[in-house]
Amino acid sequence: MVTGTRRSASLRHWLASRDRDDGPAGTAARPRGASLVPPSSIAGRALAVIIAIMTFLGSLTVGSVDLVRTAAADWTSSIVREATIQVRPVAGRDLTADVARATEIAVRFPGVADVSPYTAAETRRMLEPWLGTGLGAEDLPIPRLIVVKLADDRRTDMEAFRRALTAEVPSASLDDHRQWFDRLRAMARAVIVVGLVIVALMIAATGLSVVFATRAAVETNRPVVEVLHFVGARDAFIAGEFQRHFLWLALKGSLAGGLAALGAIMLSGFIAARWRATAGGDQIEALFGSFALGVTGYAAIAGLVVLVTAVAALTCRWTVVRTLGAID
Repeated sequence: MVTGTRRSASLRHWLASRDRDDGPAGTAARPRGASLVPPSSIAGRALAVIIAIMTFLGSLTVGSVDLVRTAAADWTSSIVREATIQVRPVAGRDLTADVARATEIAVRFPGVADVSPYTAAETRRMLEPWLGTGLGAEDLPIPRLIVVKLADDRRTDMEAFRRALTAEVPSASLDDHRQWFDRLRAMARAVIVVGLVIVALMIAATGLSVVFATRAAVETNRPVVEVLHFVGARDAFIAGEFQRHFLWLALKGSLAGGLAALGAIMLSGFIAARWRATAGGDQIEALFGSFALGVTGYAAIAGLVVLVTAVAALTCRWTVVRTLGAID
């Protein structure tokens, strides 16, 4: 008898709250059923913070994957359209003449767009960061490099090019960078897979957090839920009340996390731009680009925000429906 009185009182309180929310004209000033799930609570704020953190980390992961993917695409496009001829100094041979002969062969070979041989002075300057200044060409047997730009790597017969080169200049060797291309492509794919796994785990953790929060909310409002259930309220109606509440929490949290991640990426780009004139900054830019997201990066982060919000709402609805089924 006491339990029935408590349920009746809870139901009258909830219905009175709905009447106040609907206003005198019967139009809702706030979302219907706002009193069934408290719009602001410690648990709700904690869940919004958790969702924001998960979305922030997921967005950083998605942005990093996009940066690595773009940088890897730039690297591979440069590598497949470039080859390097190395002419080693050999006793009894004129290095300068060998470089000139290798350059002539490269210029005449079909599929070669441009040939740029390094001079002795350029070679010394290139080695100065590692060997210091004042290095003479006669101090070490330093090979000379010739950079070959290919018009289309698929139309260039690299094996025939290599045979023609070694037949005329035995001290020369051709590197077509294919092994570096394969490694970079494998690395980019591995980074993308790892990033997707991390994002999937974060979404799963967000879903579990919503499940526990939904169960806690249902348990807190169990008297009202049971009364509504027993007087004939449909499960879809009750689940919708909870779903709207957690949808709004998830939307606020995911937007906050996504915007914070965009701000962090932009801040990283600003810092990298300040360091661009330094040697370390040039190396970072060569590896990761300018820390500027492309259209795919922004679209991926926006899609992640929508996905997290949808997962939270659907998970909440599924949890409420299962709980109501247990009440039956």
